[in-house]
Amino acid sequence: MAINVNTVYTTVLSILNKEQRGYITPEEFNKLGTQVQLEIFENYFEDLNQQLRVPQADSEYANRQKNIDNCISIFKTIGNTTYVQTGSATALAITAAGTGYTDSLTGVATTYAGSGTGLTVSVLANAGAVTNVQIENPGSGYTSGDVVTISAGNNNATLTLTVSNSPAYFLPPSDLHRIGTVIYKDEKELQRVERNEFLNINLSPLTKPTTQFPVYLYDQVVQGTGGANTGETHIFVKPTTITTAADVTVSYIRKPADVVWGYQQLGGGTWNSGPYIYNAADSTQFELDDTEQTEVILRILAYAGVVIRDPQIVQAASQAVQSEEVNSKS
Repeated sequence: MAINVNTVYTTVLSILNKEQRGYITPEEFNKLGTQVQLEIFENYFEDLNQQLRVPQADSEYANRQKNIDNCISIFKTIGNTTYVQTGSATALAITAAGTGYTDSLTGVATTYAGSGTGLTVSVLANAGAVTNVQIENPGSGYTSGDVVTISAGNNNATLTLTVSNSPAYFLPPSDLHRIGTVIYKDEKELQRVERNEFLNINLSPLTKPTTQFPVYLYDQVVQGTGGANTGETHIFVKPTTITTAADVTVSYIRKPADVVWGYQQLGGGTWNSGPYIYNAADSTQFELDDTEQTEVILRILAYAGVVIRDPQIVQAASQAVQSEEVNSKS
């Protein structure tokens, strides 16, 4: 069960205002809540690592390993990969908006005079001119700078391509935070290897990967890439005969969604001034297990003390958090 964002915000405000110490706005609360949630989330993995080293109480509810794993389980998931071949389009720029295009199109083919083939896109247009394009199938055989034509409308909208020139790879799910197991055809676990092993593993018939014993390298192909590809990490698979995205899935830990205390402001007959009114429909709840509610409130209070410049709140909340952490690990 998740922690209710409205309960946390109103509790924090009640504590702050009890002695008229100050106030934090919804925008400030959302930033603090998101930061606190991420801190607690990241601590799970270090806490679990510590607990794996010590004997556990033989009790249904006091086993710390199990309790921490239960908190992490909220974020465990399995997702599909995307296969990106050498020469596949990774980004698009509209060169000419064209005319005669329908407002929304999917599965639109492109034409190109060179060797590249297979790129299909989804298109948004306004008054017949293309305004936004997304890759559906990245195709193969292209080179960065190639210009393709969108085969719809009056066939006069063009795109300039940014292309992957690295060896073919599988792109993991976009919300992946910590990788778990890479799985081939829902039945075989790919063995993870380091780069030096990945480079040399084909040299011996004894170590050469097969579809029965596949391996993968999890690595960022280019350091310092820009735009949407910044920090992108790829899954390189051997044998290279494995090329179907549906055959390669990933179990992983996703990152928690940002916390949002949604609201409207009521006052003067308009929704733009006056008191903040909680709006559940526009809110994103804390994704942490409800056993973390006390620590969430204490950590937010510690940050709130910094925001409103009250060192007493910072000190009291920080001491309470530290005491709780010591008790949980001792």
